[in-house]
Formats: sequence, C-alpha cells, structure tokens
Amino acid sequence: MNPVFRKLQVSVTQQSSVLNQALTLCRVTPSYRHPVWASASDRQYKSMPTHGIGRWRHLVPKEPPKKKRDRHQMKPIIPATDTEYGTLNVKVSGYDMTVVEHYTQYVHQLCNRLGIRVAESYAMPTKSTEVMLMQEKGTKLFVDSVLKTHERVVQVNSLSAVLCPVFMEVLLHNQPEGVNLSVKEHTEADYQARFKGRPEMEELMAQMNQ
Repeated sequence: MNPVFRKLQVSVTQQSSVLNQALTLCRVTPSYRHPVWASASDRQYKSMPTHGIGRWRHLVPKEPPKKKRDRHQMKPIIPATDTEYGTLNVKVSGYDMTVVEHYTQYVHQLCNRLGIRVAESYAMPTKSTEVMLMQEKGTKLFVDSVLKTHERVVQVNSLSAVLCPVFMEVLLHNQPEGVNLSVKEHTEADYQARFKGRPEMEELMAQMNQ
C-alpha cells in the first residue's frame, strides 16, 4: 500500500475517534430529582378534609335580607301655593309609540335642565279604538282598522309660576306632529287610571262583600 494513503487513513481514524469521544461527553444523562410536592401520588393528606380551603364567601360581609316589595302606594299630592304649582301631570299621547317615547324623553331632559323636580315618569295602559265602516248598500258594519293610543306621563312637583310659561312655550315649540300634549293637576283618579281594570276580580269581590 502506498505510504501516503496509509498516513491519510491513520489521520482519518484518529479524527473519528476524537469525535466519538466528544459526542460521548456531550451525551450526559440528566439526573431527575423528584421533589416531595411534585408527585400527586406521594401526598399524605389525600384522604383528609380540605377544611374550607378556597372558600371566600365567609370573608364577604353578610347583606341584610331583602324585604318584600310592598304594594305600590300613592304618593302624597303636594298642594299649590301662591308662587308654585302643586303636583302636575304632563301627558303626552299619540298613535306612534316611538315618537311619543322620544318626546317624553325630551320633556324629562328639559325638566332636568331647568331644575324642575320630576317625581315620576310612567306609561299609561294602551287604549285601542276600532274604526267601523258601513257598506254603501247595507246596514252592516265592519272593522276597517284598529288605532292604538299610547300615553306617557311625566309628573312634576313644585313648578315655579315664573318658570311655567317658559317651560310650556319650549314644549309647544318642539311638539312633534301627531302628538297631543296636556298639563293638568294630579288627582287620585289619575293614580287609579294607571292600573288596568279586572272585571272578573271586581265581580268576585262584590259577591264576597254581599
């Protein structure tokens, strides 16, 4: 064999042995050390109670029990004086519920801007009106359409007599078409009109009272 090739073969084998030794040094097997808390199977308290661990409701202060809501009672009517009106009802009614709602919101916001105290703002029961038509040759009536009237009330207290003309002028100036506006003193009949009548219940009550 040629001595040059022999020298090359010896050098290659030496280099390969050096690389193998380096690789074996790099391949170090890591040592795994399991801590005591790492394994779930090593827990000693597995069968013991938790004693409220993770509970937090006992840290929150207890709220008093809520009382049952009493039946809606009528608020006392404020009488009028020489300089102020008493309890007034600003009634807004119309056939378009969207327009009525928006105008009611405008009335309420205007009261807040002018410093007028608003006691309540509520909706009245919707009223339905049937429009009947008669045939040209006959006496029989038939329903042509049903109109629904929506009504909202903004109740104000202690309206100043000096501020009232300005308040009414602004409301009438911004009143939309198809909306009726009226202002009247609040009475007990107006409070009773807020609730729908139940004829069956009234008949039963009348029979019980007899």
